[in-house]
Amino acid sequence: MAEYEMQEMNLPNKEGKRVLYPRLVQRGQADTDYIAKTLAQKSAFSKGDVVGLLQELSEELAYQMGQGKSVKLDGIGTFVPSLALRADKERETGEEDSTHRNARSIVVGSINFRAEKELLRNTNYNCELERSQQKFHRSSQKYSPEQRLERAQQYLTQHPFMTVSDYANLNGLRHTTASLELRKWAEQPESNIGTSGRGTHKVYVRR
Repeated sequence: MAEYEMQEMNLPNKEGKRVLYPRLVQRGQADTDYIAKTLAQKSAFSKGDVVGLLQELSEELAYQMGQGKSVKLDGIGTFVPSLALRADKERETGEEDSTHRNARSIVVGSINFRAEKELLRNTNYNCELERSQQKFHRSSQKYSPEQRLERAQQYLTQHPFMTVSDYANLNGLRHTTASLELRKWAEQPESNIGTSGRGTHKVYVRR
């Protein structure tokens, strides 16, 4: 059974009142070994067969996206590669005398995933919720800075990128506070958090 907790939104509603929204309490992570073992128990494939197929799928996904394609897996979702400049390269400004970025300056910075409706339906079907016994906390004091960094690092092991809103919702921070703190983490190499994109398209990724 999954648990949820109520968390305060960063912005008040039209009446100026703070409102709460439900957030899933994550219970660890089902990794490749666990998934392979589970599928092997449900099918005629061995655990090794499943691991091999998943590895082949990963390599084929990388190849197809490397050719400039998005990849759609029925019942799962669509994977779309997103480009970014290398960390040591500056963006083009559009001015005639500005440096023009060539292909060597550009990399696949992240891969976006959009879930199929069927996957959402199946997840809902398998999701039996109960409210967490953990009390709601109104401020960012719910987690220490070190805990917030750890939660962000864990989030990025499960998602290709993180937005400021994701970080704010994850840790119960106001948007401005979340933006400043994420910027601080990105400036510290030991945080293992970097950036991709710029301006309104800026996201945070694993280094």
